[in-house]
Amino acid sequence: MLQGLLSNLDRDRPLIRVRFTTFAVATVLLPLTGLLVCLVTSLLYHYEDATYTHCQVSNYLPSISAAISRPPEIYIWRSCIGLHSAPRYLVAAAYFSFYRGRFAGRLLELLLSGVALLCSVAENTGLVLLTYVASTEAYKVHKYGFIVFIACSLLHMLITVRLWHVIQRHYVSPEEKTSFLWKTRLFLVNISCCAAAAYFFRRHNKYCETGVYTLFAAFEYMVVFSNMAFHMTAFWDFGSAQVMVATPQEDKRF
Repeated sequence: MLQGLLSNLDRDRPLIRVRFTTFAVATVLLPLTGLLVCLVTSLLYHYEDATYTHCQVSNYLPSISAAISRPPEIYIWRSCIGLHSAPRYLVAAAYFSFYRGRFAGRLLELLLSGVALLCSVAENTGLVLLTYVASTEAYKVHKYGFIVFIACSLLHMLITVRLWHVIQRHYVSPEEKTSFLWKTRLFLVNISCCAAAAYFFRRHNKYCETGVYTLFAAFEYMVVFSNMAFHMTAFWDFGSAQVMVATPQEDKRF
């Protein structure tokens, strides 16, 4: 499907051809690896600063914003997100093309497909914004980027599960059935972790209890990891597709 989106094999000469499974794994591994490296680095070298709280109670884990706001973590995270963002926009367009093919003649699902595309683009843009504007540089901008990322992420997941619920009522391959099941599970995990993280964040700010911010940080990690896993389900959706970069044949040049 992606191959058809990007080029015509009869017309174009392939320069790069990558299986979508490899493409999807590499795209998700970039932010995953970057986040893990930043968390470990902040714990090893910036523990006091990274775990500091405004009310100075004991805290044992840094929030993601704290873990990516100091050098060298900030450069590692920005590099990983910068490299990962362009493929994410491509995947959003690929899903929209896929839905248009599946829901031809179904107005409601086509409209939801368009909203899903907008949410996916906004989610990725919010992630780029909160990445390149650190909380220590411009807190409000970073905060709004985070809100856009979380809100659009949840809405995108909800719409995606709804669309795949419609798809699975008709004939689907075993891979698509597995994809729907995992999408549903990961969405439920993600929204549960969002609620838990919001609860502990509010409780920490209100009561300043020891260890509560640590619980917030732990659930924040789970929100991000489940989000990454949700996007990884594209592994099943486009398993036989290829991403290809091509140039026109010489006899087609003008």
